Amino acid sequence: MNIQVKKLKSNAQLPTRGSAYAAGYDLYACLEEAITVPAGETVKVGTGLSIAVPEGYFGAIFARSGLAAKEGLRPANCVGVADSDYRGEYIVALHNDSAVARVVTPGERIAQLVIMPFLSVTFEEAQTLDETERGEGGFGSTGK
Repeated sequence: MNIQVKKLKSNAQLPTRGSAYAAGYDLYACLEEAITVPAGETVKVGTGLSIAVPEGYFGAIFARSGLAAKEGLRPANCVGVADSDYRGEYIVALHNDSAVARVVTPGERIAQLVIMPFLSVTFEEAQTLDETERGEGGFGSTGK
């Protein structure tokens, strides 16, 4: 599948994969200079890219496991959803879960993009739902 990407800034970097079998494509910080993300706070970091995700798909923006585990930085909304009709800049709101300020440098990998299909559904109000073995059992109801 080919996906069109527009560079909105000359220093923007196209998404890349870390290996041939990686599901996620790394997104890079498009910055003129390093920025600091204070402990417990969120800073929006642009990628300098606009991406034309095909109809029937969306761009899911996930944390990079190394950045989250080692630096405490992750997308503030945990998983971002970029719809196929969105043509603005991909911006990652990075949240610092650590107890110390973290620095994000120009060109640093800040998140990963996974292109995913979705189902378009219509919700219908119902008076009853089909019965299941689990029923209304909620948190912890399956034994853990």
